[in-house]
Amino acid sequence: MQILSNTLAFIVALGVIVFVHELGHYLVAKAFGVRVLTFSLGFGRRLWGFQRGGTEYRVSWVPLGGYVSFAGQDPAERSTDPQEFQNRPRWQRVLILLAGPLMNVVLSLVLVTVVFMTGYAARDAGDLPAVIGMVEPDSPGATAGLEAGDRIVRIEGDAIDSWQDLILAILTSPERPLLLEYERAGEAAETEVLPAKIPRDEVGEAGIHPLILVGEVVAGSAAEEAGIRVDDAILAVDGQALATFADLREQVMDRPGETLTLRILRGDVIQSLSVVPRAGPQGALIGVGQPYKRYALGEAVVASARFNADLTLQILFLVEKILERRISLKASLGGPIEIAKVSGEAARRSFRDLMLFMSFVSINLFVFNLFPIPILDGGQIAILLVESTLRRDLSAALKERITQVGLVMIVMLMAMALYFDLSKNLPSLLQSGDGSGSTDTRITD
Repeated sequence: MQILSNTLAFIVALGVIVFVHELGHYLVAKAFGVRVLTFSLGFGRRLWGFQRGGTEYRVSWVPLGGYVSFAGQDPAERSTDPQEFQNRPRWQRVLILLAGPLMNVVLSLVLVTVVFMTGYAARDAGDLPAVIGMVEPDSPGATAGLEAGDRIVRIEGDAIDSWQDLILAILTSPERPLLLEYERAGEAAETEVLPAKIPRDEVGEAGIHPLILVGEVVAGSAAEEAGIRVDDAILAVDGQALATFADLREQVMDRPGETLTLRILRGDVIQSLSVVPRAGPQGALIGVGQPYKRYALGEAVVASARFNADLTLQILFLVEKILERRISLKASLGGPIEIAKVSGEAARRSFRDLMLFMSFVSINLFVFNLFPIPILDGGQIAILLVESTLRRDLSAALKERITQVGLVMIVMLMAMALYFDLSKNLPSLLQSGDGSGSTDTRITD
């Protein structure tokens, strides 16, 4: 069942993303009077379709992308027909090619705006401060002497503003020492941490976890009676350190009526509070929830634009680290198996999580398609810009060779992505069993 749900989520997510991308090419081409021959979702043999207005609209067998083909797209078959792609001005051809990636940005903006308007649990790393909530025993963080409550302010001299900044620095530095400057109880200190390499993805990890922030305290609950407040961070229950809200739930659910000691971080001060969980229909509860956000339309649009801008910068940051050979290409190159797995996991958690994942893939497609690789939109735009600079067309033979090189590069990237997919996921695919996720809830304990 898990494989089936992964496959369905993959088809829905990728289908929407590819459709919107190709729709961008299609609409701008039509606006400039270019004759569109085919609008296809998927590659290979036609599965279903129809003809209208000189264009064949089709769904093909291989659901790993799609394409729009224009009349006169092949430079070797150029004529004088003004409706052919090669006969349109270069600036129009650039806009037609650029429209696909830009539509992916529009899609991501819309998806994230909807998520922010409907409300979501603010557990994203960009929402969390760079304060450590838990350090795993014998981890690189523990070896470096880091403790719960430490606020990381700089890494290698660069300011750290959020947990996202902290994690990106660690992820992109496997087995490379990092100088961390931090504050503990208002006093400045520094240490060196050596992130371990996670074999599956070849990225770094330090065994540290963010704060479990209280976003809601139920009126009249055990938590309110114990003096727990919104924005408190729960570090431990009876000395048991917590990494997630799920850990808190696990520590409490079977202990109704017991007096538990919670270790709380309030501001820069760590203190202890006693709380007595109350029995509920699904186990004992203390009555706290995760931070939860819901924006009005205008606020959601602004927040979505900021979210997508940050996401784009993070992707470019990872590309930079790959080029610097600080991390392996395996860390960021995912193929259909990995995308299906993650999309399935997101869909099982909630539809909002699936939309956020779709926005992530859509922005990745935007960035990837603008790389100056022949055959991609960015590569074709680069050729048009070169021709504009030279004020003449490159020869059809040269363009054909460039296209062949681009095709080889894309095939190699696809082969590498599939290899990485299999190396990451084949062991789990061979195991039996099923998994399920749970939807986000405001009150988690």
